[in-house]
Amino acid sequence: MGGAADQVMGSVAFDVSHLLAGGLVLVSFMMIYQDRLYSLLNVFAAQAVVLAAAVAWQAWVQDAQHLYVTAAIALLFKAMLVPWALHRIVQRLGIHREVEAAAGVVPTMLAGMGLVALSIVLMLHLTESEDPLAREDLAFALSVVLLGLLMMVTRRNAVSQVVGFMSLENGLILAATGAKGMPLVVEISVAFSVLIAMIVVGVFLFRIRERFDTVDVGALDEFRGERE
Repeated sequence: MGGAADQVMGSVAFDVSHLLAGGLVLVSFMMIYQDRLYSLLNVFAAQAVVLAAAVAWQAWVQDAQHLYVTAAIALLFKAMLVPWALHRIVQRLGIHREVEAAAGVVPTMLAGMGLVALSIVLMLHLTESEDPLAREDLAFALSVVLLGLLMMVTRRNAVSQVVGFMSLENGLILAATGAKGMPLVVEISVAFSVLIAMIVVGVFLFRIRERFDTVDVGALDEFRGERE
């Protein structure tokens, strides 16, 4: 009976972890689909909530108490503080408009699906000898990283590029927790790094707005004379 119960619990742990990691990839696709800044920031906050739930579940499965701190940091900073700060920046800059993209939604979504397929094939091939739960979490984490990078490449608005970078970082956190966690000092340093990055980003965005009267990074190309 005990063996059967352990098998059931192991199956549940695998399924829930799979569901949360897959949900993180799904929300990443939702971020790519968004064409308005406020909607994009709201979806990013939702992604951070899913990340916090995924990390908390891994903390329970691995019996790693320090991962609860990681989950709390993700919930506090990524789901609350960072979206709130970016909302304030958007309001102060007065950029209540659509997010300009370098490519259409359909090509971007197709490229995203290709990156997810590549991530799954690559990670499952490279980690054949690893635990199945860690293997699939790493595959999903790499998918989130590549989708965040895709957003940074295909978006012209500096705010949306910052969100893409934060999404990429969420994928790295998922990878670290799926690979049996990371030291607490690393988690705390990451949280402070996010705060410092937000301060730098705020100053950077306000300087761009002051200099070019826009946060479209295409203005930098025009300033350098790369556009006619």
